[in-house]
Amino acid sequence: MWAAPDAKIRLDSIPGVIAPCADGHLNELSIYRKDKTIAVALGRTHLYEGLGTEPVTALERAAACAGVRAAILCNANGCLRDWHLGDVMAIDDHANFTGISPFDGTIFLDTTACWDPHLTDILAGACQRRGSYGLMRGPEYQTRLETQILANSGVDCVGMSTVMEALMLHALGVRVCGMSVVSDLSFSAAPTDPSAVIAAATGAQETVLRGIDEVLSAL
Repeated sequence: MWAAPDAKIRLDSIPGVIAPCADGHLNELSIYRKDKTIAVALGRTHLYEGLGTEPVTALERAAACAGVRAAILCNANGCLRDWHLGDVMAIDDHANFTGISPFDGTIFLDTTACWDPHLTDILAGACQRRGSYGLMRGPEYQTRLETQILANSGVDCVGMSTVMEALMLHALGVRVCGMSVVSDLSFSAAPTDPSAVIAAATGAQETVLRGIDEVLSAL
């Protein structure tokens, strides 16, 4: 476990960033000073809050302006494969099914290298899984048919965050990698329990911290 942070601020004290409202998300940015300065956001804003993409990517834009060189994005997911609750997947690609972009105008971003290959390889060595992440807007979970379509399209896990942030960071020259925690089995007959999602994500803490430490050592 990491020691207590050297400093903490409210996320919504950063211009453009709003306080998170989803369960399990905190309005806090923790600062650690090891051999590097590390900022850890304990919450985020989601597309399903209906506020548009600017609040969703505000922290990423502020981070890039502050000189952040690399970002590790983490989330909880619904798994479309025969994996296990609490498995952690290193994200090596994504599919955006929302029809929404964080950009307007003639910003023709090359997304083929959005997920940094070297950093992703490092995370894959720490995680149980490696695969692709599909973004849905939410807030509802997908139907059985949508789950089948997503799985058949090559998506391994699905969620409601992370992709807008990754695209913005990539456009601003920040190296991006990510981990996604299996917190719901999408083909399960049981309905999705939001509290179980939070519990599974919490149980993956050791793997997530190991992945973060290994990426930091490589930077």
